[in-house]
Amino acid sequence: MTFLQSIILTYPQKNDILQKVIINGLEMGNHVLKSQTPKVYKHKSLNTASFGGFHHSDYQVFLDLISKIGGVDKSGKYLQPEKLQREHILTAAEHAKKFNLDVGNSYRYLKKSCDTLMEKILRIDSLDGKQTLKVNVCSSAKYDRSEGKIIIRFTDDIMPYLAQVKSKFLLYNIKEIANFGSLYTTRFYELIQEYKTTGWMEKSVEDLRDVFATANKFKLYADFKRKTFVHACKEIDHNYPNMNLKFEEKKEGRKVVSLRFTFNKKSKPVGKTNQDNTAIVLTKEDTNQEAQQSSKEATEIKNHISELSGFLGAILCQKDLAVKEQTQEQIRQAQKKLAALTS
Repeated sequence: MTFLQSIILTYPQKNDILQKVIINGLEMGNHVLKSQTPKVYKHKSLNTASFGGFHHSDYQVFLDLISKIGGVDKSGKYLQPEKLQREHILTAAEHAKKFNLDVGNSYRYLKKSCDTLMEKILRIDSLDGKQTLKVNVCSSAKYDRSEGKIIIRFTDDIMPYLAQVKSKFLLYNIKEIANFGSLYTTRFYELIQEYKTTGWMEKSVEDLRDVFATANKFKLYADFKRKTFVHACKEIDHNYPNMNLKFEEKKEGRKVVSLRFTFNKKSKPVGKTNQDNTAIVLTKEDTNQEAQQSSKEATEIKNHISELSGFLGAILCQKDLAVKEQTQEQIRQAQKKLAALTS
């Protein structure tokens, strides 16, 4: 849920004011609101698609790019495929910052990913689940070496899988997977996100091979196990020790055919993380402090809504251009405060 939606639901009496604040200009980027924390939005079919030929660096670039797509319109509704922007720019500097990379390596990863995004084909289920499709990710991809950036345009085929349909799409903060060093870990963590409310998931070995896109690698189950999901479980546990991730093999005769994974229902650290993104286990005292902080933030949100409504009234009555511009700047600053509180 975006900060606009949460505010409207929490303070319905302020809904008209919020709509006016957005609709009357107020520099909100063509009436599209973006989350302050980059988030990955994608359809569950895309989450289980096979990304054959993608290396970890390619997949991180892909996630970074789709994190730019999400947003809500002036009515607070998630943007649908026909309204989603298809062309996006990603710089080496911003990519390095999000994934804790050396900038020099980031330049190299962006350049390489242009080829992957253009050439590799995803194998993915149709939205109704009745067919298996092969689709390209991008219709164009350009690397600008002078400015250290890529400019890509997503295909029409991939856009429906990036629509933000609440019952069928996956959402997580990109920083949750930023410290992972393996494609298998990132893909496995994404799978878990589909089941984070149940605390368990069961996948056949063949399904896992497909999601990990191992193709002809690791033909022996023991090698596949060690290189993919065992490695992923260890890396996730290192970053999120309170997840308590475990698995159980299920056999038919002597052959392992499926695996049942169990984990704590809350799939990310509760409330706090260290600077390296590892979890801090909260005590009862910590939890009480978190609750007090949430109450404080709710009060601040309410105050900022009132502040915005006051600015709105001032700007509508103001004829002096200089004062009007100053008031607009005050509105922008208040919006930043509100976004920071609710991101």
